[in-house]
Amino acid sequence: MGKRKILAVASIGGHWVQLLRISKSLEEKYDVVYLSTHPKCSKMVEGNKYYLIQDFSRWDAWKLIPSLFRNFYIILKERPDAIITTGAAPGLVCLFAGKLLFRKTIWIDSIANVQHLSASGRMASKFATRVYTQWKDLSDKKILFAGNVLGEL
Repeated sequence: MGKRKILAVASIGGHWVQLLRISKSLEEKYDVVYLSTHPKCSKMVEGNKYYLIQDFSRWDAWKLIPSLFRNFYIILKERPDAIITTGAAPGLVCLFAGKLLFRKTIWIDSIANVQHLSASGRMASKFATRVYTQWKDLSDKKILFAGNVLGEL
């Protein structure tokens, strides 16, 4: 039996950087497949499968539908055991597709959200298997804290 597989998803920028800080340590134990919103992200994960997904936000939410279908395709093709994302909207849609396909789903809210969970994080808390915050003060019974990507702050 091979390694378990994780689908790691994030938009380019800070979400992607945070995802890489988390997922790179997982690569020894798991087969990690990456999804992001810019072709240049593939260079940062050479040696791993990489899929390009469309970026969108609440301002162009019509892109959500084609993105959802693309995510269904990738999840059915790759058959991951779990899906992990640090956001933003494209990661949320991938988690939702994963949940509909009975995959374990993990949302890690951005470290930039100091005072409250992001809008996407609040939506993810309604259906994700696990939701994490990177700030202890924002944790509760449903939103978990296990540290942050920068170490001790």
